[in-house]
Amino acid sequence: MTLTFNPEKYKELLNAYLPRIIKNEAENEQALAIVEDLMHRERSPEENELYQLLITLIEKFEQEYYQPVEQNNPLSLLLFLLEESGKTKADLQDFLGLEGVVDDILNGKQTISLEVAEKLGDFFHVEAGLFHD
Repeated sequence: MTLTFNPEKYKELLNAYLPRIIKNEAENEQALAIVEDLMHRERSPEENELYQLLITLIEKFEQEYYQPVEQNNPLSLLLFLLEESGKTKADLQDFLGLEGVVDDILNGKQTISLEVAEKLGDFFHVEAGLFHD
């Protein structure tokens, strides 16, 4: 027996979950939780469509924000290294001693200076040139 796709049932799922472009880590975590739930059960055709859609949205977010080396984006690299190292913004602020600057850099309001790039290199034990164009 082949299961057929029910557009009305899919609409109900879309209304329940409201999937959209992922713009931050909190939204990414929400989408990952839904995917995790769907991953571990037998899915209807409509649930499978939602599952595939969420995976696509998650992949897009993660490619843009967590694969910085390929994109040569210092801010993305910084966010990636913070996430992967388990270090926090507070740790970074304590190390750099530049609270306002760290906030501005993380919010994309300020580029990373050569001096800060060198400190970031020391903090993460990577080449400072990765943080400066």
